[in-house]
Amino acid sequence: MNSPAELNHSDDSRTATIFGYELLREVLLPDILGKDTPEILYWAGKRIARKFPLGTLDEIIVFFRNAAWGELHLKSEKKNEMEFELLSPLIVSRVKSKAEHFFQLEAGFLAQQIESQKEVVAEAYEHPVKRSSKVEFTVKWDNKDEI
Repeated sequence: MNSPAELNHSDDSRTATIFGYELLREVLLPDILGKDTPEILYWAGKRIARKFPLGTLDEIIVFFRNAAWGELHLKSEKKNEMEFELLSPLIVSRVKSKAEHFFQLEAGFLAQQIESQKEVVAEAYEHPVKRSSKVEFTVKWDNKDEI
């Protein structure tokens, strides 16, 4: 298996098209997974995060960019909560379309990375914002619920 650095290396000859990416994510996966798509994508995101543990928020931001998930920004951080914003041309088309869309893969990935970094159980929630063509995520944890 490739290391995270090898997988994060951008090589134009290996870059997938937006159409190919969306075809797999928005057509094939929901057809295969059916009504359980959001839940399975959330747990798949957590699994990806376990395979590619990242030690800092900056590394998470770079991973999102390299995975073509978009530009991730930390909006705020409180005692037991972080608010993120994700922007991408792909999100613009996905949020504005009438098709059902999910950002649970990204939510699960964020939850697991924050859980590993803070060493407490964490959960993430997605909030697509149609008027602004972005997705916001809330990651919450309880400091008493250590892993």
